[in-house]
Amino acid sequence: MDLTTLKALKPTEYSEAADGYRSTSDMASAAKDRVENQIVVAMRNSLKGEAATAAIKQLGELGKNFHYIQVECGLVSTALEAFSYEVGAAKGKLDAALDGAQAAGLTVHADGSVSYPAAGEKDAAGKIPDGGTVSGLTDGTAAAIGRQAANFDPNPNHRLAQDYADQIAAALKEATEADEKWAPKLRALKADDDLTVSNSDWADASSDTSGVKDAGKKYLDSLPQPPKDGGAEDNAEWWKGLDAEQRGAWISMRPDSVGALDGLPATVRDDANRIVFDETRGKMQMELNSIPAPPINEWTWISAGGYPSKVHTDVWMEWHNKYGDRYDQITRSLKGMQAIQSRFDATGKNGLPEAYLLGFSTAEDGRAIVANGNPDTADHTAVYVPGTTSDLEGIEGNMNRMASVWHAAHDQADGKSVSTITWLGYDAPDDVVKDAPFEHYAYDGAPAFRGFMDGLDASHTGDSPSHTTVIAHSYGTTLVGAAAQTGHLNADDLVFAGSPGVKVSGAGELDVPSGHVWNEEADGDMVPDLGKWGHGGDRFIIPSDPEFGANQMTTDTEGHSGYWDEGSKSLKNQALVVVGKGDEVALKPPPDPWAHVK
Repeated sequence: MDLTTLKALKPTEYSEAADGYRSTSDMASAAKDRVENQIVVAMRNSLKGEAATAAIKQLGELGKNFHYIQVECGLVSTALEAFSYEVGAAKGKLDAALDGAQAAGLTVHADGSVSYPAAGEKDAAGKIPDGGTVSGLTDGTAAAIGRQAANFDPNPNHRLAQDYADQIAAALKEATEADEKWAPKLRALKADDDLTVSNSDWADASSDTSGVKDAGKKYLDSLPQPPKDGGAEDNAEWWKGLDAEQRGAWISMRPDSVGALDGLPATVRDDANRIVFDETRGKMQMELNSIPAPPINEWTWISAGGYPSKVHTDVWMEWHNKYGDRYDQITRSLKGMQAIQSRFDATGKNGLPEAYLLGFSTAEDGRAIVANGNPDTADHTAVYVPGTTSDLEGIEGNMNRMASVWHAAHDQADGKSVSTITWLGYDAPDDVVKDAPFEHYAYDGAPAFRGFMDGLDASHTGDSPSHTTVIAHSYGTTLVGAAAQTGHLNADDLVFAGSPGVKVSGAGELDVPSGHVWNEEADGDMVPDLGKWGHGGDRFIIPSDPEFGANQMTTDTEGHSGYWDEGSKSLKNQALVVVGKGDEVALKPPPDPWAHVK
């Protein structure tokens, strides 16, 4: 970029263009929400038949288009703001150098060189040191030599001219680098000439996000940063202090970070995490498409010691050694993502409210936090912590449980709003025998759970605080107990189902008001009796024991996984606690202290 161009450039014009793209992104976001959460819901509830099904499918595609527009226009806006910031800084340096040179009586030429007049003390011959012209130098060695030469010149204008020429050259270099960096990034931010948002489009959007994030580091670093090691309240205050431009930049360049911050509004976390979700899904599907399919002839028979033995074929083993681990990881993650997408698409079915993706990652076994209804405005909120073997691949079953709780609680809520949340925000034990006996999964996950619960409190905007219930199953109860044992747990009621122990010995140690710890143990559930030896409190006491002090709710389900069976008392009792009607919960009769002598 030359001096004439930078001198005439108006960075504010790029910032104004960024405002326009940000407005378009916001309009696309609003249109997406209206299509998916209002129009589709209304059609689903009022129209039936093949035509209605086809129309709803087309509207779903329209929603995807709006989401893609939202993401890409957000990236264009942020890229323009970053370019405006960087080139604006360069122009500011140029303007300052030009003003300084003019004030010093120097002449700046179109190529950036600077002329200086004769000046200084006369030499022995009575001659004033000559003037001259110097060019700016940005190379370190050359610039040092140039400055040294100017310093030895008895003409003081030489030193001034060299300084201003160097400043002008540095400004032009910065502007040129910004232009060369951002021009290809902006050219890359374009969509295919069709109306289908494909996996390839989202993979490309992921690349765009990475490109803008890497190029815009200087700009992002100039913005207010999230509190380092801050709590939910700190995060909330940080977000409230950002203007629209700054919020847009953080969501566009660091959606993963924004989506993970406790204390931010549910709508913001949902927007950010859906960007991560769609881009990750597109990338993974494209990667899966590039991996050869597993060989059909996986097994063969060989003779071993005179007996037939079934073994993998050589061709299958070759494929497995090369692709197997990554293929399995991708397919497991995609299965979980499809389940989450199905939940998005289910909004309005049987009255189910809109979904909010409050956390998402495919790292390790995956993470997902999915809400039915907006917890920021809910009168009653329930957060479910699943147990052993829970992962992204199997998220569907855990989401279904919270959908069941939502329906049951909604029916009991007397018109008040309910939000139920599946919190898979920790690395759950993978195996009942090999992993579940160990407590580190619970203690490792406890801080994240406490932070999430604090975040719900910090982001709530209702007229009064939400009544919040934690529902935990199996090893999830151990995590909840560890969270209360090692810090403050922000909840009003706790419901344990099939608990192997919660690391403490009594309900009074669990941070909720007296009488607000509830327990369910179904007939045929062996986990409490087996797990107590590893996760019980003193004397191996668990929530099912009378001396623990929990309210023992009646259950009419069987085994370890039936507590959420549709129409069951087990489910209804949980729902009553969720909506604050604990006095209506059916409790088991207290044990007869003389039963052993009768």
